[in-house]
Amino acid sequence: MGKYITLILVSTVLFVGCDRKKQEQIAEKPNVVVIFIDDEGYGDVGSYGATGFETPNLDQMASKGMRFTNFYAAQPVCSASRAGLLTGCYPNRIGFSGALFPNDSIGLNTKEYTMAEMFKDQGYATACFGKWHLGRPKEFLPLQHGFDEYVGLPYSNDMWPNSNVTGDRLDHNGWNFPELPLIVGNEVTGFITSLEGQDKLTTLYTEKAVDFINRNAAKPFFLYVPHSMGHIPLGVSKKFKGKSEQGLYGDVMMEIDWSVGEISKALEKNNVADNTIFIFTTDNGPWLNYGNQAGSSGGLREGKSTSWEGGQRVPFIIRWPGKVPEGTVCNQLACAVDLLPTFASITNGSLSANKIDGVDITSLWKGDFEATPRETILYYYGKNNLNGVRKGNWKLVLPHTYGSYNAKPGNDGHGGKRITTIVEKPELYNMMRDPGERFNVIGAYPEKVQELMEVVGQSRAELGDLNVGIEKGSGNREIGKIMK
Repeated sequence: MGKYITLILVSTVLFVGCDRKKQEQIAEKPNVVVIFIDDEGYGDVGSYGATGFETPNLDQMASKGMRFTNFYAAQPVCSASRAGLLTGCYPNRIGFSGALFPNDSIGLNTKEYTMAEMFKDQGYATACFGKWHLGRPKEFLPLQHGFDEYVGLPYSNDMWPNSNVTGDRLDHNGWNFPELPLIVGNEVTGFITSLEGQDKLTTLYTEKAVDFINRNAAKPFFLYVPHSMGHIPLGVSKKFKGKSEQGLYGDVMMEIDWSVGEISKALEKNNVADNTIFIFTTDNGPWLNYGNQAGSSGGLREGKSTSWEGGQRVPFIIRWPGKVPEGTVCNQLACAVDLLPTFASITNGSLSANKIDGVDITSLWKGDFEATPRETILYYYGKNNLNGVRKGNWKLVLPHTYGSYNAKPGNDGHGGKRITTIVEKPELYNMMRDPGERFNVIGAYPEKVQELMEVVGQSRAELGDLNVGIEKGSGNREIGKIMK
């Protein structure tokens, strides 16, 4: 009997010791905050050249951390971009394209392993506050993809039965959108029925984010804040309305900067700022045909939903005290799909067996600018159209059709027309000398064209390219569908 009791005591001590060690390992892991803005252009942050408004909190974040000059969204449009961010995959690999609509019966496949699931499996608290846009049915909402908490809109804030200009209810808007729901967890708790309701969204998400930090500061957490702004219709609180020289869009950017500041203060107040990876980036470039209510591509060509640089190259700022060197600028290639594998590497998290496209860019975050973890960027758009590839400083634009912003824009919430434009032959651009893609030099560098075409051939084989009639490649997976 005495031997039996001794064995139990030894086993208990070993169990407690192992459990304590596990808890200590969890406590050492960094917190992660990702702020993801909608339709904000490359030139809409002070440190990237913004004019007409100020972004002091983001500028301080850049001065205390690192900003990237060649960072790309996964695709230049809402749903696809978000799918890429959270799964580490080019969106077309997992069946995503364009922007999902309220009545669509598809969404993020539960077989895909998300960033939130990776963190949750390590004992992190996880939360999403803002625009989801990866499927409206319950099975596709955040709580089914690794998030403990969710408050926000299930899709874009213009998908409602109201005028984006006046906020008035429309008898018929061409889309037959339902009321715009505000969801808490999995349940609809109310509706956004006016422009005044839109004005409250940035503050709401910010308050929820701060509260989450306050409640979870004693353990590791992952906080994802995908703001609804600055997507049309623009909404801004009284705190910032009329405050910028640029008008309503500038006001919105100032409030987003305020949101960054409030979240940063919460990290400082809870003494976790030094152990937090804090990231700011956007889903795609600006919706330029909205004129004075659109952002700036910062001199890059075109904007949202195009495969030119203004559509897919976006601002990216990271602060991680003691790890990311302060006040640095990284010019190497990186993409939103790289965040998942990088976070997994830093936290010793596991990835699923599913093939992903992201690469570990920890070396860049730590200031090793000689490293080149990412060699290429693929510019997929539409259902599965490969419109271009970039390798190093060279970009090959492939024949495709797109909607150009080279027309008179709208103003005050009214969208201007876009011009259907065809790229008839391949074009080559030197991104170091010509980031604005003004000078096609394809005739002067045949060896570069051949090198880039090898990337094109590999990409088409694995992921397809409808521009040349290849619907799918060997590596495409299915989007999630409601099981009936």
